[in-house]
Amino acid sequence: MRPLALKPLINRSARSTLLLVLTCAAITAGCASYTERGKLTAVPEFRPGLLVGYLPPKTLPNSLALLPPPPAAGSVAFALDEAYSQSSLALRDTPAWALAISDADLTFPHAAGTFSCALNAPITEEDTPHLYVLLRRTLTDAGLSTYAAKDHYSRTRPFVVNKGPICTPEEKAMLEKDGSYPSGHNAVGMAWALILTEISPEQTDAILARGRAFGLSRIVCNVHWHSDTLQGRYMAAYTVARLHADPTFRADLQAARAELEAVRAKELKATRDCGAEAAGVALQRSLAQ
Repeated sequence: MRPLALKPLINRSARSTLLLVLTCAAITAGCASYTERGKLTAVPEFRPGLLVGYLPPKTLPNSLALLPPPPAAGSVAFALDEAYSQSSLALRDTPAWALAISDADLTFPHAAGTFSCALNAPITEEDTPHLYVLLRRTLTDAGLSTYAAKDHYSRTRPFVVNKGPICTPEEKAMLEKDGSYPSGHNAVGMAWALILTEISPEQTDAILARGRAFGLSRIVCNVHWHSDTLQGRYMAAYTVARLHADPTFRADLQAARAELEAVRAKELKATRDCGAEAAGVALQRSLAQ
């Protein structure tokens, strides 16, 4: 199961189930916490493979209230969207396309390695269990923050307009029914980047660059417009700001920081092909040029 555009989060019945679980988790003492006196405890799932986030539903940033409408046809902003979309078509079957396929996969353990090269360290359930679960939980928070606007605007995705291929063709039918604006993938990727800069501030530039590339992969994949990715970044920032008001998140952030320091002391290295990743990122720079 690959939750492209947060596939497990997009249908309304699934989101209703999540809201119920989140509400129950907020009421049931300790059920949503995975750090208790330095030990890992269970975090509930709202469906297989996806953990309940930190934030109760009423505290999630409201993307419909916070974001402007998507660019209108004929506007300067939409012309820029079209330029990015058109230039992305030339990157099919390149390292940038391969990176887009990898970045589309938000399932774990695969997604945990997204920032491995930027950190020059592994993020795995074995080596960094707190950080691993932190990424899984914040995926839910950041992803769900985009859906008020997604559902309201139901923006058509670029591949429907330009008739070009997408990097995950098995999900074409699902994506045709899922709103494009803002990008849930980009909200997740940039939220992870912002969180990781706090855990490893000495690598801030590399981490943020990888977060940006994660969003550009959605343009290369031909499933998001440029403005979708930009507004996804805003939702990431809003969500991370809100997360900092949550004491459980702050405690778990501290535990994750200690884990990464321990990994560094062991001199464990990245789990991804960093050369291939760099080649893909380099090709992304041709977008809209």
